[in-house]
Amino acid sequence: MSKKINQSLSFLKKLKKLPISADEVKCLLTTTAFKTELFNQINTATKRIYIAALYLEADEAGAEVLNALYAAKIRHPEMDITVCIDFHRAQRGLIGSVKGGETNTTWYQQIASLKGRGVKIIGLPVKRKELFGVQHLKGFIFDDMVFYSGASINNIYLHQQQRYRFDRYWLIKDHALADSMVDYLQQVIINSEAVVELNAPSVPKFNDFKKQHKNLSRNLKLAGYRFDPVYTDGLAIRPLTGIGTNKNLLNKVIRAIFHSTEKELVLFTPYFNLPTALSRDITALLKRKVNITIVVGDKTANDFYIPEDKPFKTIGALPFLYEVNLRNFAKKHHTSILQGHLNLHLWKHDSNSFHLKGIYSDHRFSLLTGHNLNPRAWRLDLENGLLVDDPNQQLAGQMNEELSNILEHTRQIGSYKGIDDIDTYPDKVKQLISRLRRLKADKIIKGII
Repeated sequence: MSKKINQSLSFLKKLKKLPISADEVKCLLTTTAFKTELFNQINTATKRIYIAALYLEADEAGAEVLNALYAAKIRHPEMDITVCIDFHRAQRGLIGSVKGGETNTTWYQQIASLKGRGVKIIGLPVKRKELFGVQHLKGFIFDDMVFYSGASINNIYLHQQQRYRFDRYWLIKDHALADSMVDYLQQVIINSEAVVELNAPSVPKFNDFKKQHKNLSRNLKLAGYRFDPVYTDGLAIRPLTGIGTNKNLLNKVIRAIFHSTEKELVLFTPYFNLPTALSRDITALLKRKVNITIVVGDKTANDFYIPEDKPFKTIGALPFLYEVNLRNFAKKHHTSILQGHLNLHLWKHDSNSFHLKGIYSDHRFSLLTGHNLNPRAWRLDLENGLLVDDPNQQLAGQMNEELSNILEHTRQIGSYKGIDDIDTYPDKVKQLISRLRRLKADKIIKGII
């Protein structure tokens, strides 16, 4: 076992990285701070703004951000402003909305017809259909500042109204890191003939460029962030991308973090549905008495949760499926929970939702990522992340402050019995889960959620 630990640790240490200054790294703790800093960065940028997110929503917060981007273009006409989002997600409204109505794309087109296309909004089709994979890259680049968060842009992520969706928010000022992330977007994505401008007067359908999409799919699997590494034995960072199960560097790094952990591992995930490989790794870690903390949103803090006083929709069963997974996991590792080696925390704060992802290991390695640590992220979506190597614990204070802030609105599970059982679920949810089990479709669903 020690050989495996040493091999994984050596792999992580030898990964090419960029040295960064601890003085140029800052963690924000709230959605309101995120929104304030987002607009501060838009308003002060002078050379470039690149935004990678799942979507830019046609709502009040989305309009505020888009208007700010256009205002920045007016202040600095030569500035390069590009928003990279998922192609398929932009072609529809919110889940459950009426089909055939206004979409994000039609909104972008309307704005462009009034203000021009100085702000580029590009759509990346990772797969033929959204169900089988999306553009899940994260990161906001303003000149030399990288503002990394798993958040997309809409009302709830920016705490525009009463509710918020909690995420992670890290500012890292480093020219080389920003250049590397922008270079990837330019060379791999923007230059692809399968990537389209969503605010153009006419947006092609997928079938119009499916031949070009084959080249894009190949490039996404082969390409990664490019940079000139500089050796350092201090604080450093490695940008990572990954898609699919083969030669996925991001997945490889995640497993290496797990394998190299000797004392303590902390995980954040909003959707408890671990890939088989990570489930096995956790079992192995617990066998050698590594302390593991997992923070997951309560089912009521899930994006898809529908209160019982609202009309039921099939998508509303997802939070319950995740909770079933969590309860089974807790039951399997009940002894480790009682021994204090496995600490499960459920996050809940009023009617707000939980969207945190990431890993801490032994107060040295941390992963900032949009990766949900689930089968979909593991196999289907295009993901990225920033591996932070902090051998001298220069960021330990901020990491600990972030963790304490996250745990503030959690309750620790002392037994699997402290997690709701399926018998307590609403009738329609019970019926749906029972039907899925009977048809043996639950395993298929777990592979794509």
